[in-house]
Amino acid sequence: MSGFSVGQDGYYGSFGGAYIPEMLFPNVEELRHSYLDIIEGDDFRTEFDHLLGTYVGRPTPLYYAQRLSEKHGAKIYLKREDLCHTGAHKVNNTIGQILLARRLGKEKIIAETGAGQHGVATATVCALMGMECVVYMGEIDMARQKPNVERMKLLGAKVRAATSGSRTLKDATNEAMRHWINNPDDTHYIIGSVVGPHPYPDMVTRFQSVISQEVTEQLKKVESRSSPTYVVACVGGGSNAAGAFYHFLDDPQVQLISAEAAGYGIDSGKSAATTFIGRTGVLHGSKTLLMQTEDGQVVEPHSISAGLDYPGIGPLHAHLFDSGRASFYAITDEEAMKAGVELSKLEGIIPAIESAHALAVLSKMNFTAEDIVVLNLSGRGDKDLETYIKWGRY
Repeated sequence: MSGFSVGQDGYYGSFGGAYIPEMLFPNVEELRHSYLDIIEGDDFRTEFDHLLGTYVGRPTPLYYAQRLSEKHGAKIYLKREDLCHTGAHKVNNTIGQILLARRLGKEKIIAETGAGQHGVATATVCALMGMECVVYMGEIDMARQKPNVERMKLLGAKVRAATSGSRTLKDATNEAMRHWINNPDDTHYIIGSVVGPHPYPDMVTRFQSVISQEVTEQLKKVESRSSPTYVVACVGGGSNAAGAFYHFLDDPQVQLISAEAAGYGIDSGKSAATTFIGRTGVLHGSKTLLMQTEDGQVVEPHSISAGLDYPGIGPLHAHLFDSGRASFYAITDEEAMKAGVELSKLEGIIPAIESAHALAVLSKMNFTAEDIVVLNLSGRGDKDLETYIKWGRY
């Protein structure tokens, strides 16, 4: 087992575990005991790989961004997860989880979503497999990501609004958990990020690890080496970053760079930069870093990006931060929007605002001309056009 793999107890270092209501214990135990045997089985791998190739469109390109490279003084490659079917990396995980759910005999699927990409990816695979789908989404996120709401409905999913709390991703997750508690026997919860009780963080990481696996193979062809100098990704819960980092976790020569959403600024009271202002606690079934008050109440997060508007990070990322293995940068709304516009104008690629947070890190780094940077472009910006338009400075 590597130093950054999950332990048998479900922990990454001191983070992780399964802090769950008694009603969910049978479901989580069923997953814990069976997920590795299922997803490592030959029949599962054959079906999973087939769908990734013929349905999702993998492998996604590793694109050398020449003008962006010239601007920032390094060799910058974009891992084009925005070109996956549904427009983001999320579908890698939903394909894997629905195949798992089917093998567990589950008949119904629930999910939570923030920016809507995980919701769309879940609705997509439910349509593919002919399974009932309910997606919980914060009321505010439904308003700012209306095209994705309509996509989910078109795909046959029921979209239910979370109207409590901040009415964003945290609250959608709460509602999905409640649904699962009330329907434990026939329902599988497809969690969209590397959060939640063990084994979800490890399971989602494994499904997303196809990203870094492809990067190692693609770099060999274009740079005659399998490892970059830097891997850069945005982190909310952290699934795209976990997938991009996975095959480099135990290679200290590869620097792992995480971009968190600082909102209006770390000290503004409107931020989602968990590693800068968070403390250890329990959120949605795992021990991790989260933003909380002195008496343990969750602090409402803020980000212009619905997908990063989460008050914690996955336990793997908490361990990467705590151990110093990954470097974390706090990116404000303004910095992310500028970086998204920069990529659009330099490379003709409009990124999701989540991915724009990772792009904003480039201007904060001191690169050399020989540095090879792989930046995970986790999603496309179609869903964010209204936000770009409202921001307006392009």
